[in-house]
Amino acid sequence: MMMLISGGSVINAEAVWDHVTMADRELAFKAGDVIKVLDASNKDWWWGQIDDEEGWFPASFVRVEPHPPQPQTKQVFYLNPIATPRLQNTAAKPWVNQEDGAVETVDTNEVQNGHLDSSNDCLCVGRPLQNRDQMRANVINEIMSTERHYIKHLKDICEGYLKQCKKRRDMFSDEQLKVIFGNIEDIYRFQMGFVRDLEKQYNTEEPHLSEIGPCFLEHQDGFWIYSEYCNNHLDACMELSKLMRDSRYQHFFEACRLLQQMIDIAIDGFLLTPIQKICKYPLQLAELLKYTVQEHSDYRYVAAALAVMRNVTQQINERRRRLENIDKIAQWQASVLDWEGDDILDRSSELVYTGEMSWVYQPYGRSQQRVFFLFDHQMVLCKKDLIRRDVLYYKGRIDMDRYEVTDIEDGRDDDFNVSVKNAFKLRNKDTEESHIFHAKKLEEKIRWLRAFQEERKMVQEDEKIGFEISGYQKQQAATTVRKVAKQKECGIQLWPKILGKSLQFFFVLCTNSFTKILTLFW
Repeated sequence: MMMLISGGSVINAEAVWDHVTMADRELAFKAGDVIKVLDASNKDWWWGQIDDEEGWFPASFVRVEPHPPQPQTKQVFYLNPIATPRLQNTAAKPWVNQEDGAVETVDTNEVQNGHLDSSNDCLCVGRPLQNRDQMRANVINEIMSTERHYIKHLKDICEGYLKQCKKRRDMFSDEQLKVIFGNIEDIYRFQMGFVRDLEKQYNTEEPHLSEIGPCFLEHQDGFWIYSEYCNNHLDACMELSKLMRDSRYQHFFEACRLLQQMIDIAIDGFLLTPIQKICKYPLQLAELLKYTVQEHSDYRYVAAALAVMRNVTQQINERRRRLENIDKIAQWQASVLDWEGDDILDRSSELVYTGEMSWVYQPYGRSQQRVFFLFDHQMVLCKKDLIRRDVLYYKGRIDMDRYEVTDIEDGRDDDFNVSVKNAFKLRNKDTEESHIFHAKKLEEKIRWLRAFQEERKMVQEDEKIGFEISGYQKQQAATTVRKVAKQKECGIQLWPKILGKSLQFFFVLCTNSFTKILTLFW
């Protein structure tokens, strides 16, 4: 792609998603628009043109037109080096890169003679490097500008859409509004407070002297509310898609947009902006840090803020991945025979580790072979079928919130009066009830102990940000399981019919052939 552009070819791309902009240097478009790609040296963010407008846009929002490019006179594009690429945004995965969970940054320390080193996968070429203070001022001004634009987007969503929807109880239930808009009002209130503090720290006369790092640190806990919104976004898209099949809802949302005098973007485009925004903070702060000298009073605060926001986006990405797995957990539970008690999804959302071990329960003192599935908050015990080893039977569960894990040295355990090797113990913190587990190898025991630590850490982080699976998401997972079970049942019922038809056809075929053979010999 980049070779074609550098060779003077014109590359056109068709937008497959609406792109709502929150900054002057981003290119706004709607699905179906044709964009002239001017620079594609970064795999995630390209520079393009529509009519007389130029700007950055996410590469994942477009598809390149398949017809071969036509040669053209080679051009050189002079871009502002401060307008760096943003984080990847897609409709299905609009947050952090799924492969490594890390926020991608542009290493502008490699600037040489006004050009960025192409080996760093950067986008910009052209102007000589400005002095560091001016560059820092540019970044500060861009952050302030995007924050003000973002506040307006949030206001438009809350007042232009949500407020009007609440008036139409004949069209929207409370549950529907919760699914579609999530906690957007909480985000709006939080952002207004955050921007007020940013404005106080903003030096309008000399922007490079502004100290905005402390604002991010003071509000760091507030950014976790984005986790709930991001986790809910896929459900919001599904609910909107369902409603939009009815022309009444299409006309209603369009009327809301016109009444609020919003730009010509569909409602799902507006609802994507909070996800885009939370993913851009680490990149903006990384850029700010590059142009902040270590002697600057804001340096250590910006460095700390960058670490905080990277952690926030990484954790949001991780929570999203877990929600995408809840269907698998529900399907696994449906495959376990003789299930008793609550569903796994009532308390858990992640399978941390699984394996087969020997288990000794204190009242009985008998060793039993079981398969254990460690989820957050609980561990499920299953028994394999004697003949079909892939079939599992439910045999109980252990509430991990009430137990603590203790490593046991090889030898004799006094509590159970049994010899142990590669073992550890789970002890109830309230009743002193105990369980001993024997792994086959030392390495397996170490992996189990590490898994228990991971489970506790996961639970603590979930409590910190208020992560939980919504009732709507549980319902969707249950629906998926029922569909899969029904398809399997239909397949089982259909197979005898298919087999019967095949045997009938085979019998007729053989009969006809036998008749022909007799005729020939007769």
